[in-house]
Parts: sequence; C-alpha cells; structure tokens
Amino acid sequence: MLIKFLKPLSFIPALFLMYVIFSFSSQDGDTSANLSYEVSYTIVEAGNIVLDADLQPSEIASLATRFNGVVRKLAHMTEYFALAIAVSFPLYVYGLRGIPLMLVAGLFCVAFAASDEFHQSFVDGRGPGVRDVLIDSFGVFWGIILVRIIGWTGRKTIFRSFGKKKKTKGVDEAAASEEASYYNASSVYPPPVQKRPTYQNNQMRSTQNPMPGQNPWGYQNAHPYPGPSSYSQTSQDTCGPKKKRQNNAENLSEDMSLKKLVRDLTKKDKTE
Repeated sequence: MLIKFLKPLSFIPALFLMYVIFSFSSQDGDTSANLSYEVSYTIVEAGNIVLDADLQPSEIASLATRFNGVVRKLAHMTEYFALAIAVSFPLYVYGLRGIPLMLVAGLFCVAFAASDEFHQSFVDGRGPGVRDVLIDSFGVFWGIILVRIIGWTGRKTIFRSFGKKKKTKGVDEAAASEEASYYNASSVYPPPVQKRPTYQNNQMRSTQNPMPGQNPWGYQNAHPYPGPSSYSQTSQDTCGPKKKRQNNAENLSEDMSLKKLVRDLTKKDKTE
C-alpha cells in the first residue's frame, strides 16, 4: 500500500528540475552572463588553490572569461543530464525498460529542451539555438544510460532475491487459482484412491475349499460365493454337461441298433 502511494511522488524531482531550468531561461542576457561568469571564476579559483598555481586575480579573471562559454555549455548538458535521470527513474519504477524507456524519456526531455529554447526567444538578450538543443540531447542520452545501468545492476544484485520471491508468489497464486477454478467448474470430483483389499485367511485361500455362500478370498464388500446348494435339483437334471452326455449316449445306441438291424436283414436276404 505504501509503495503504491510513493510511486506517483517519484515524479516530483523531475517537476522541480523543470521549474529550475525554466527559471534560468527566464533570466535576461546580462544576468545569465554574470551568473555563468561567477561560476567560471569560482571554478578557476578552486583550481588555483588545489594546483597551487599562484595565479593573480587578473589572471583568474582572464581564464574565467576564456572558459565562460564552455561552462555555459556544460551547465546546459548537466541540467538536462539531471532532468533525464529524474524523468527516467519514475518510468523505470513503473516498468518501462530498454528501448521504450529511451524513446519515451528521450523524446520528452528533448521536446522540453526545444520548448525552452523557444521560450528564450521571448527573453531580452537571449535567443534560441539549435546547438544548445543538441548539447542538451547529449546530456539526456547519458542520463538515460546511467539509469538503465543502475537499474540493471540493482536487479541482478540487490533486488534479485526480491524479484525471485515475487515471481514464485505469483506462480503459486496462479496455480492455486487454477486448481480452485477447476474444482469449481467440475461437478464430479475424481474418485478417491481405493486401497488394495487384504486377505483374511491366506491358509484357507491356499488349502481349504470354499464352502457354499462363503467368500474364499477374504475381500471386503465382495459378493457371496454361489455354492452348489443355490442350484435346484431340477435344473441339475434338465441341464448341464452330464445330462447332455447321457442324451448323446442314448442317441448313439439307438443309431447302432438300427444299423445292426439293417445289416442283419441284408445278410439274411443274401443267404436266401
């Protein structure tokens, strides 16, 4: 809940930098030149102290005037370098990565640089410059590249375990929801696995003959064994293999007696 609340606040640095850049562009030409000169003088003076060059104030002022143009261009590039970082970071947090991040953040920052140069055309002593837009775009490019490098390194090192846990949690929730939807959609649940029945008496199964109406194998819930008593005497007399063999024997004896009679009569005719 806190992360969802803080995500929109990540755009505040970008809005602040845009306000700062617009304020600098609103200065007239003399004020902007004096500000850049003071920055150049401070840089040269700090270099004189660090390098112990023992430069005179006139020499420091001369060097500051010489490097004033370079400082102004570096200031342009630094402003938009910071703006690109401030714009790319929230987009990265919202899941925009790779080429889409470079396109969206780059086009936005370059468009703001062009609009800022157009705004300078209405300020006294200032004017638009295409070269300034190109310098600003160079700073924007490296700002986006830095955000991509930091984000990729963080995902591979610091936030790697957090990403794995989040992915595993999402997979488990998806599997649980899929299983729940399956059981909710199906009206018949799969039958429970039945255990293999056990024998009650292995010795009786191997040595003893089953009694009529007795379960010889000891299976639970098995049908009773139909013994000989379940058959009626009439059915045993009228059907079955024994009765069929008896009928076949009688028919065979009748056929043999008839053949013998025919043979005797034929023999008697021949003798007469």
